[in-house]
Amino acid sequence: MKIIKCDLSEGFGPKFDDTVMTAAEDISEGRLVVYPTETVYGIGADVYNESAIKNLYMAKRRPFDMPLSVAVSDKAMMERVAILNENADKLVKAFLPGPLTIIIRKQSGVPDIVTSSSQKVGIRMPDNRFALELVRRTGPIIATSANLHSHPDAVDIESAISDLGSSIDTYIDAGKCSLGKPSTIVWLDNKEIEIVRQGAIPVGKIMEALEC
Repeated sequence: MKIIKCDLSEGFGPKFDDTVMTAAEDISEGRLVVYPTETVYGIGADVYNESAIKNLYMAKRRPFDMPLSVAVSDKAMMERVAILNENADKLVKAFLPGPLTIIIRKQSGVPDIVTSSSQKVGIRMPDNRFALELVRRTGPIIATSANLHSHPDAVDIESAISDLGSSIDTYIDAGKCSLGKPSTIVWLDNKEIEIVRQGAIPVGKIMEALEC
């Protein structure tokens, strides 16, 4: 287990690049990485590595029938994971990168273990420089909160370490999360819209963007 400090206020540079590279290599080799987002700390694993995802479920003590969300770095990567519709396009344009999870139809290549055999997948595009750069280098990764199942979300690295300990290979310590509250979750199915969880983005703004 290693803990790497990353001061995002310093901007891009060799130290930032080395830290991202270390995290990206760990994920590509099937390891688990706790990384910062604007909402809460997340656990990352390669979306297409089923063994790593099993380890993630066990590290969180999360039931296997509870699906996981996926982090992407841009709309093109999102379309590799999910099938966008008109309403999804509106929310992407209005809020992403940002504290929003969009649940839509998944692409067939996404393993069933990620979605608990559902044909839907939750997509995140974090508004955090480290997270976005990490995903640009790795491709889609898991985006689930860095805590034991049913425990409070981790808004700092100490909380994540206290919960998860040595079950995680690498912790990226970027200080306290800027928002400190989870993303708003919206489920879209053609014209149907459901707010699954009220989070950092108010429901009214979601509906305004969708022109509801």
